[in-house]
Amino acid sequence: MAGTDSSQRNTNADLLSTDAPAIILVAPQLGENIGMAARAMLNCGLTDLRLVKPRDGWPNLAAVAASADAETVIENTRVYQTTRDAIANLELVFATTARPRDMTKRVVTPEQATNELHEFIADGGKAGVLFGRESKGLINDDVVLADAVLSVPLNPSFSSLNLAQAVYTIGYEWVRHRDQTPPSEISYPKDTRPGNKLELTHLFEHLEAELEDSGFLRIEEKRPTMARNLRNMLGRAGLTEQEIRTLRGVITSLVGKRKKR
Repeated sequence: MAGTDSSQRNTNADLLSTDAPAIILVAPQLGENIGMAARAMLNCGLTDLRLVKPRDGWPNLAAVAASADAETVIENTRVYQTTRDAIANLELVFATTARPRDMTKRVVTPEQATNELHEFIADGGKAGVLFGRESKGLINDDVVLADAVLSVPLNPSFSSLNLAQAVYTIGYEWVRHRDQTPPSEISYPKDTRPGNKLELTHLFEHLEAELEDSGFLRIEEKRPTMARNLRNMLGRAGLTEQEIRTLRGVITSLVGKRKKR
């Protein structure tokens, strides 16, 4: 079974899922739920499963038993300590949630999301879908890392899905739209590509560090909200790798001039 310590197994997992989105389970609690989610994934041709701090550790015999022989998924599962690490090489990420969030974020249905995923991956991009813990879903600090919120239209008075149901809902839409990929509306120059989450995170951290140094984030109680708003704003821009490097150069230049003065 694979984890972040095995570069060879990680490479094998990448090869399995180059044409499909990754499924990222954040802080899953029960091994049985992970196994059933893996089974739902393989039903839909999804094989890239990533776990963020599973409560009961990994490997997990309960997950293996519940997966109903979805060995391709289980054996190549990767484990990470943070959501940020789990999505670092992805360029498009959706966060599943049934609850409204106090942040400006585009909200899409499973159908809309899978249309975008098919188009994006067909153009060579890497993408994934975040799912939260069984008890309360994703926290805001996870949601802010995503490009959009994915919400399933359900009975508003009873919208709770278990983990495997949620994964299967998205997986089914992925399979259903497999042969209905719309034409791409974004054309990238040959010398660049969409910025991935690790590059965006470094941009956020660079900007926030300089804003803190300049005094812009001086009000401690407002700082988390202000930082999230900045990340949301830049995340919605759909920056390319080249644009991210340019923005970091702009920050460095402005800071240099301020310090000289």
